[in-house]
Order: sequence, then C-alpha cells, then structure tokens
Amino acid sequence: MTAAERLLRYVTVATDSDEDSSSTPSSACQWDLARMLEEEMRGLGLQNVRLEANCTLYGELPAAPGCEKVQPVGFLAHMDTAPAFSGRGVKPQVVRDYDGGPLCLPGSGEVLSPQRFPELAEMRGKTLITSDGTTLLGADDKAGIAEILTMAETLLREKRPHGKVCVAFTPDEEVGRGAHGFDVVGFGAPVAYTVDGGAAGELEYETFNAAAAEVTIHGVSVHPGTAKDVMKNALLVAMELNALLPEETPANTSGYEGFYHLDRMSGNVAGATLGYILRDHDRQRFERRKQVMRDAVAAVNRRFGEGTAVLDLSDTYYNMEEKIRPHFYLVERAQAAMKKLGVTPAVTPVRGGTDGSILSYRGLPCPNLGTGGYAFHGPWEHITAEDMDLCVKILLGIVEEFVSA
Repeated sequence: MTAAERLLRYVTVATDSDEDSSSTPSSACQWDLARMLEEEMRGLGLQNVRLEANCTLYGELPAAPGCEKVQPVGFLAHMDTAPAFSGRGVKPQVVRDYDGGPLCLPGSGEVLSPQRFPELAEMRGKTLITSDGTTLLGADDKAGIAEILTMAETLLREKRPHGKVCVAFTPDEEVGRGAHGFDVVGFGAPVAYTVDGGAAGELEYETFNAAAAEVTIHGVSVHPGTAKDVMKNALLVAMELNALLPEETPANTSGYEGFYHLDRMSGNVAGATLGYILRDHDRQRFERRKQVMRDAVAAVNRRFGEGTAVLDLSDTYYNMEEKIRPHFYLVERAQAAMKKLGVTPAVTPVRGGTDGSILSYRGLPCPNLGTGGYAFHGPWEHITAEDMDLCVKILLGIVEEFVSA
C-alpha cells in the first residue's frame, strides 16, 4: 500500500483534539484511529505493539540479521488534527495529473489557487490530494503516520538491512500535550525524528520558545441607559489591552521573527477572555515578550482598576536546538539521505513546535522532517502522492545512513 493510499484511509477518521478538555486524550475520537493503526501495525509484522492508556501507540522492528549493533532510531507522528478547523467528515478529493492551476473545492466552492499558494504551480502533473473545502484534510499529521508505516512495510517486504526501528504515534500534539506522557525510556530508541513538517526535504532542528497567555477581563454590566461612570465594558477593555501589544502578529512576521498571536476571544460586557500564544526563537526575546504581556495587563489595571485584567501565563516548550546540537549527526544523516535522492535539504526554523520540542528536553533528541504537505490547519490543506513517496524514500535513506555509519 502506498503512503497516499494510507492517508486517504486515515483522514476519514475524525481526530480533532480539544484544547478546552482536561482529559487524556483530549477527545475520545482519537482512540478510533489509534486502534485502527494498532491493528495495521500488528498486521504488517511490527513487534511489541502497544497502545497505552494515554492513547500513545508504540511498535518496533527488531534489527535485521547482521545489524544488531546498529544504533536504534525512532520515527514519530501525531494522530490528532488541529481544533481550529473541523476535521470531521473529511471528503478527500484526488486530482490525478493536476494541471498546476486554480482548483475548485467542490464542497465549499472556494478556489485553491497558485496565486495564494505558489507551490501548486510546481505540482503540475502530480496527483494532488485536498479536502472538499468544508473541512481540513488532516495531512497534518496523518501524512507523517502514513509515510512512517509505508517505510516500515518497505523495510519488511524488501528485507532491507536496518537496525532496530521504533515508531510511535501520539495524541494531542496540536494542543501541546502529546509528548508529556510519552514513555521515553520504554520507547526503545535513544534518538528519533518527528515526521510532521511541510515540504518534502524540509529538515528542522530549531523551534520557537513558546508560551500561552490567557487574559481574563472583569467588567461591570449595567443598563446602557444608566451606564455613565458605572459601566466597565469588558469587550472594550480587551480591545485596549490588545492595542498595547506590538503589531508583531503571525501575518506580519516570518523566518526568525517572533510574534504575539491572539488565538481566541470570547465575552460580553460583564467579562471577556483573550487567549494568546507567544513565540520567539531567541530565549532572551522570548522572555521580553512575556514581560510585554505582563506590562500590558498592568497598564490596563492602572487605567480601569486593579483586578480588571488577570493574566495566566505559562511556558509551553522551548527551542530544541540546544538539545539537538550535541547530536548533530541526526541532522547530517538526514541531509546525506536527501542528497543521495537528489533532494536539496531545506534547513529552516520551525515556526511552531512539534512533539520533538518537548521530547528533546526530556532526553529524546528529535529533529523534524517534512511530510510533503502545505496549508495545514484549514480548508486549503494539500499534498501530492508523489511528494509522499519521496518522503518515504527519505525515511528509508535515513535508516540506511544509520546502518552505514
């Protein structure tokens, strides 16, 4: 089975995570895909397959004969899809011999256009996979799962030399909790790669430092006819607070530039809540961003009264470069595998995070590899079967680099 064929199966299983849930996993639907994958892994011949109580799925390929001394290596992907846009009822659209031009998404009538997504022009002649426009596709990160299992199937079917290869699929990566319950010691490999990125050939070992900030605004609600000098409109206070932050938003930044992102907002006159994510690759700038948020809350309280704004600020993960540098051969072996395939490695900073951000700090160094997908977290998500095949070859090449090291 090809990676694309696997992806088309997986995306029909809803796995939206829920950032407002305190359960593990955050949504019960993630169990459905986990059990499907568990059965598939056993059928492929993976050993020590185990689905744990926190919905993390593990398995491994023992070293091939003669390769027992090869350093074990792991590959990880996540099962959940982003809660920002629905992943339920996905109807994948397969366009063979795509012409590289505008493509109508039949469910919504919206047009997937190379003017907005220039990479589409380079996909001419390939087999393009999208949703119907009413949901996301789910290639983030079901494409990673599909590529890892296709790699494992190829190693077994073709009896290729390989050391011990460990795989794991996690829940709740999209809400920042997927790696907290990961069994680093029991995983079986001292190093790994997450397969959870964009273009085929992407290789990332730098992530943002990340924090979550929730601001609760306490207002005073009275009838607007008698509101003078009494009403404190929480919605207007929230707008003032946001205006105190620099205009360094995701839409205005790129590369190594950090940002303040208002991710969600709700409320009424009596009370409002603003949810932000703060990001920066540089640790000192990251700490300054957190202070800017504290200062904005303090300014609001000076203007409207102490306790009007309450800040809950917590770190989410840190730049994994610090933990990857001592194991830089992971990057070099991935680069070597790509170059042998004629792929120029695209080493870029992750403008986000992966499970590897947390796992690297927990003792499992994890650079990140591209899956071939684009425009994640929304209805424009797209990927090609050919790029998925290339990603599988890159994974196989990395395994080969470990054997020859």
